[in-house]
Amino acid sequence: MAFPTIIADHKSLLTLNTNELPTYHDALVPGVDVQPLFLDPVGGVWVLRVKFHPGVLLPTHYHTGVVHLFTMSGCWNYVEYPDQPQTAGSYLFEPGGSIHSLMVPADNTEITDTFMVVHGANVNFDQDGNYLGLMDASDIMRMIDELIRDRGLEPARYIRPQQPDYTTGA
Repeated sequence: MAFPTIIADHKSLLTLNTNELPTYHDALVPGVDVQPLFLDPVGGVWVLRVKFHPGVLLPTHYHTGVVHLFTMSGCWNYVEYPDQPQTAGSYLFEPGGSIHSLMVPADNTEITDTFMVVHGANVNFDQDGNYLGLMDASDIMRMIDELIRDRGLEPARYIRPQQPDYTTGA
């Protein structure tokens, strides 16, 4: 049996160690620290390590695609599901079309450390249901780039797939 033809030949593994990457403090909103790991604006996928400080409340948001969210330390819950806190070791699957508001209890004794894989976009709303904006892989890239430029920080290192292009032709 022959091996399949190599389509994406790379010289080394595409791997990152979050212990060696910079963390961008107050990156998305105050109290939310981010490490971008994989940003694909064409495929609509974004993978982040996110650390939430006690007392953080994110805007209500609607997911256009699925989300996989792992809680590594700390505790958080959705305002809409107060009796289902997510604690260290929790894995949460969110189907596309879900809407909720993430909150971190103000009395948390530690930062809530999470790892998320998001497909599509978050459509954000205020408490009255008014549209605030959209957040997707392109927006994350732009926000991180602006934050680095404005604060004079170390450049981000994350995995980004190649953009589509035409074949070279024969």
